[in-house]
Amino acid sequence: MGGDQRTDGGSAPPPVTRFEDGVIAIDTLTGGLTSVTAGYLLPAARPTLIECGPALTVEAVLQALDALGLGPQDLAYLVVTHIHLDHAGGAGDVAAAFPDATVIVSDLGARHLHDPEKLNASSRRVYGPLFDTVYGPCTPIEAGRVHGVTDGNTLDLGGGRRLELLHTPGHAKHHIGVFDPTIGAVFTGDSIGVKLPGMHRIRPATPPADFHLEASLDSISRYRERSPERLYLAHYGPIDEPDDALAEAADQLRAWTDVAEEAYREALSAGGGADHELQHVAETLQQRFATELDPGLEDEESIQRVELLNDTRSNAAGLLRYLQRRDAGTLTPLG
Repeated sequence: MGGDQRTDGGSAPPPVTRFEDGVIAIDTLTGGLTSVTAGYLLPAARPTLIECGPALTVEAVLQALDALGLGPQDLAYLVVTHIHLDHAGGAGDVAAAFPDATVIVSDLGARHLHDPEKLNASSRRVYGPLFDTVYGPCTPIEAGRVHGVTDGNTLDLGGGRRLELLHTPGHAKHHIGVFDPTIGAVFTGDSIGVKLPGMHRIRPATPPADFHLEASLDSISRYRERSPERLYLAHYGPIDEPDDALAEAADQLRAWTDVAEEAYREALSAGGGADHELQHVAETLQQRFATELDPGLEDEESIQRVELLNDTRSNAAGLLRYLQRRDAGTLTPLG
């Protein structure tokens, strides 16, 4: 993190960090842990929240917004970079608390916030027991309050301030990045990866079923074209050397994919089936990239953060599916 910042802590409201560019980070306390997922409030003429965290901890976000002086009619927009539950799971609850707010999401994901039955069902399969203990179900939002956007759409925050919304697939087909030219900041969601406390480097986020290397690299290039002065990662916080960070993110994606492919070919040669392939890829990634975590990281909360948000097996599953689709010729140009 960089810049002039101030942190207000406490159990109620949750931790809030103010940055000199006006952005206010709200810790969503995902999984009951700090510094896992951030929501970002832009206190513009039309106040806008980017990301809201999962349903089970959305009350923390609502408490923070109340403490920051936002009444029920004050929030204009909730922008979610994608519909994965750690980013958008609480969107229905935020919409209920702020009845005048419009929910902004990729047009590819909008229907799932209006009717989240399939989203909740697939998330339960992916997260397993964590669905009930960490995330919780997304509640429906009236169709008229969900606005699906496409690449290049803008969002008017008033006073001449506009956000540029970019289709940035790779992590997910329905991912959008948010560029605020007024402050030179990009809100990256999961599109460049994660950097939690205890991580020396940005680590890719490559879950199934949508991970696509070429699309991810193209999304990173689009951010670089805008010459941002700061990146805001959902997991977790700002980075003040964006050129270096974006180059690192691209290098990391290539490196993890190369290692996964090597392990995949080894497993194919050895036989043993799909379970063996996934296990071998996951174990190989764990071994090759273990040094990117602080070796002195011993406190339980830091370990839990990494296990919750950057599970090697989940990354391996996404990389494996990408490699299998590439081999089968079923990849599409945008993921």
